[in-house]
Amino acid sequence: MKPLGPIPSGYGANTEGRLLIGGHDVTALIEAAGDTPLFVYDLGMVARRVERLRAAMPAGLEIHYAVKANPFAPLVSAMAGIVDGFDVASDGELRRAIEAGMAAAHVSFAGPGKKARELEAAIRAGATINLESEHEADRALSIGEALGLTPRLAVRINPEFELRGSGMRMGGGAKPFGVDQERVAPLVRRLAEAGADYRGLHVFAGSQSLDGDAIIETQANSVALARQIDDRTGIRAPLVNLGGGFGIPYFAGDVALDVEAIGAALAGRIDGEAERYAIELGRWLVAEAGVYLARIVDRKVSHGKVFLVTDGGLHHQLAASGNFGTVVRRNYPVAVATKFGAEPGEEASVVGCLCTPLDRLADDAMLPRAEPGDIIAVFLAGAYGATASPTAFLGHPAPCEIAISAESAVILT
Repeated sequence: MKPLGPIPSGYGANTEGRLLIGGHDVTALIEAAGDTPLFVYDLGMVARRVERLRAAMPAGLEIHYAVKANPFAPLVSAMAGIVDGFDVASDGELRRAIEAGMAAAHVSFAGPGKKARELEAAIRAGATINLESEHEADRALSIGEALGLTPRLAVRINPEFELRGSGMRMGGGAKPFGVDQERVAPLVRRLAEAGADYRGLHVFAGSQSLDGDAIIETQANSVALARQIDDRTGIRAPLVNLGGGFGIPYFAGDVALDVEAIGAALAGRIDGEAERYAIELGRWLVAEAGVYLARIVDRKVSHGKVFLVTDGGLHHQLAASGNFGTVVRRNYPVAVATKFGAEPGEEASVVGCLCTPLDRLADDAMLPRAEPGDIIAVFLAGAYGATASPTAFLGHPAPCEIAISAESAVILT
């Protein structure tokens, strides 16, 4: 038997024992969407996460949403009204951010390998480009000159330090991301001399860390580094994006971050100038608000082991299958949504409909006995779900997605 990850707080069952998401019976949500597999996002839960973060962080600190975590249009539109900015990583995300109602002046565009058309789109829109190299700076300046527009440019730093314990380390040593920290000050001076609209600095050292002390340390190092660059250039960065890295508990034994402690430590570092700083979060804001629902289409026993075969799988939920950066496969929180809260009665593996042994949503998990027609719920599906998965694999249709507003109305794509 392999343990399941912890189901986030905020989910319960109705009197019939069916999972409630934002107060809605899962069967009613499936009926509204028309079919399974289905992603459901609770916008009320997202709003409460943002509220908690604002209360925990220093007053005046900007909160940015990393659109790559979940670009579902209704969710992004809801986010536009409750955060201070968006961070995007493609011209597609840039368009979605602006269509959602976020002013381009509050959108930053990061990522290596930006095409000329992407740089041009950002400059035309008035978004900030987080430069990943000196060559990219030259290209942006040249495009801005050709357009007769002043580009808004910030510099992403590849710091010498990294975020300890992060799931994906994006700083420290040789990296495709950002400008090595010893080369940042000369680049900032060059941007100023070229007449660019210098918008500041961006540090993103890692992601998915559950080590609060490590996040506090990384934020302190980032603040110190930004001040050092200011001193070396004689130019004060208008905004310093400290990145994110806040993890969530996916697996058995994981402990949730104390964001209040992180906020208190950061307040001590940036007292009196919080408005100069931003943090950029995606997963922490939206992951727990999402649930992936798949219907069991077959129940089979092979060599004494039970397999619950669903109409979903890794083509929609690559991360839950253990194939998205996980070295050792562990179980996400999974439940039988139509028997939510019932006592486990058997050990079973939940698998998808694809012709690959990698297509597993839960391994040897203790679950209530389930039959064809029952619904499986995979939690923590609000981030890096559908758009981080190979949805075209084997030609299966794309999953449905719906969002539930704070007013409990169902919003379809």
